[in-house]
Amino acid sequence: MRFVLASQSPSRRMILESGGVTPIQHPAHIDEDALLETLSDESPATTVCALARAKATVVAEQFPDDVVVGCDSMLLLDGKLQGKPLTVDSTIERWKTQRGKTAELLTGHAVCFQGKWVEETISTTIHFGDVSDKDIVAYAQSGEPLQCAGAFTLEALGGWFIDRIEGDQTSVIGLSLPLLRRALYSFGLSASDFWR
Repeated sequence: MRFVLASQSPSRRMILESGGVTPIQHPAHIDEDALLETLSDESPATTVCALARAKATVVAEQFPDDVVVGCDSMLLLDGKLQGKPLTVDSTIERWKTQRGKTAELLTGHAVCFQGKWVEETISTTIHFGDVSDKDIVAYAQSGEPLQCAGAFTLEALGGWFIDRIEGDQTSVIGLSLPLLRRALYSFGLSASDFWR
């Protein structure tokens, strides 16, 4: 029995490895934009969880006897879900909008084991610092935040610009270890079953 991560995220892999687990990384390729269009009337929490479930479903079909986890994170800022900024200019614009504000980072999780599912969205409150224009440009140009929900990482350069969080730190990085522990227990498994 193995732990399969339906993601190519180095941050999610790092969380698992720091927790003693060496996952198989098997990214799921889904049309996120098309799925988001079908979810336009859903709540933000339901939306991110549906994205996580879609990713886990694709991978679970290939690993039916293993624990598979799919995740998706988005920032809820001023009532609107924000995905990855993808470009330096978009990152700069995003940071100029979010600096000094409070937002919710939503991470949807879908965990599957032998046809049983645990699905949940973890919400963590992020208090963004009042960051200078110079630091915003330098951070965007570093490339680090371009592929990150909320245009920041908590565990690297972005940590300079987050005043505080309220909630699950591992969920902000991309994968909630407490949620995974509860999911494994519900399947009759233990976290230590996967420690190397």
